[in-house]
Amino acid sequence: MYDSGSTAFMLVCTMLVLFMTPGLAFFYGGLARRRNVVNTMLMCFAVIGVVGLLWVLAGWSFAYGGDGSLSWFGGFDQLGLVGLVSGMLSEAASVPADAVYPSLVDVCFQMAFAMITAAIVTGSVAGRMRFGAVLAFIGAWSLVVYAPLAHMVWGGEGSLIGDVIGALDFAGGDVVHISSGVTGLILCVALGGRKGFGLKSYRPHNVPFVALGTGLLWLGWFGFNGGSEFAADEVAALAILNTVVSSAAGLASWLVVERVATGTPSLVGACTGLVAGLVVVTPAAGFVEPWAAVVMGLLVSPVCYLAISKLKARFGYDDALDAFGCHGVGGLLGGVLTGLFCVPELSWTGKGGLLYTGDPSLLVSQVLGILVTLAIVVVLDLLLVAAVRAVFGGLRVSERDEALGLDVSVHGESAYPAFTGLDS
Repeated sequence: MYDSGSTAFMLVCTMLVLFMTPGLAFFYGGLARRRNVVNTMLMCFAVIGVVGLLWVLAGWSFAYGGDGSLSWFGGFDQLGLVGLVSGMLSEAASVPADAVYPSLVDVCFQMAFAMITAAIVTGSVAGRMRFGAVLAFIGAWSLVVYAPLAHMVWGGEGSLIGDVIGALDFAGGDVVHISSGVTGLILCVALGGRKGFGLKSYRPHNVPFVALGTGLLWLGWFGFNGGSEFAADEVAALAILNTVVSSAAGLASWLVVERVATGTPSLVGACTGLVAGLVVVTPAAGFVEPWAAVVMGLLVSPVCYLAISKLKARFGYDDALDAFGCHGVGGLLGGVLTGLFCVPELSWTGKGGLLYTGDPSLLVSQVLGILVTLAIVVVLDLLLVAAVRAVFGGLRVSERDEALGLDVSVHGESAYPAFTGLDS
């Protein structure tokens, strides 16, 4: 029989992760300009529809289907999830000995991961990308980039990054944060900067929205990291504890950095530091001790702060809501630090971090896994950008629509309509 405790735990974790995409909509919506808040939030909500459908149709099969013979791709045998329910019913009397919970739970849990990953990408293109082009790119990206990458990292025996290279990724450093952050960077470079970028400063239009979104993300992340143990056990408890302490350290560290750099610690800064702390511990959540999670949180904020405040200005790319600066950079740092701090007894490969073993082999595997991830994501992203640009005749909205604001020009609605009387 299935373990009822772990089944219930995974169902709760799945629902928590599903919370994260609407939470990100509020987070991004608060950071966006007033005239683009509807468009910014709708891009996140639209991901639920696009990725949700495509995951059932093909994404799950591409990521976790097949017989395990391919190191870079699942298979076509579970398209549309055909036969999943009938197979579950026919095997109800003889549950596999190693099955902890029904496979249907995993389908939904992994779907929630695919949704939030795709939604992160949209932050880099806020305020200037055609809505149809966004949906087309995200839909294709979830099948061509995300699903095969999930297989390469989490596909089990024979998987390219997780098994052949031996890189560790507990809950999505490579698969979620590096892939989405780097994709956001490529898209924002392809689009060019917003009108006035580099000449004026863009400020969050609704700080309470940012705080609300951060709270929802923080809540969901406990399911995100805790559920990645796939059982209600001591490692899941460790992952949740590490998630708390790393996010706390990231928040505290960001406030200190911001106070030193600007003289004024801010609520937006506190929220950004908390998210950075969550990002950096994601690949390591079930592999490291709590003191190491604290160190990771303390380190990530100054690194991400410099990426957001200095790197953009130095290279001139308009990562509108800092998807790359927070998720890409934080994910890269977290992957490397996993190679330093991983407890050998907790490692999936049996190899421990350099700090424990003095052996750099895991650290080398982590770096190699990151480099392979970067190469795959960059090449496939560039091909997708070229294809979507060709289909739509361009990626960017008109100058008139951008100046007017995408809420009114694209969606015909405003987040803050001005009424002269009662709304009828």
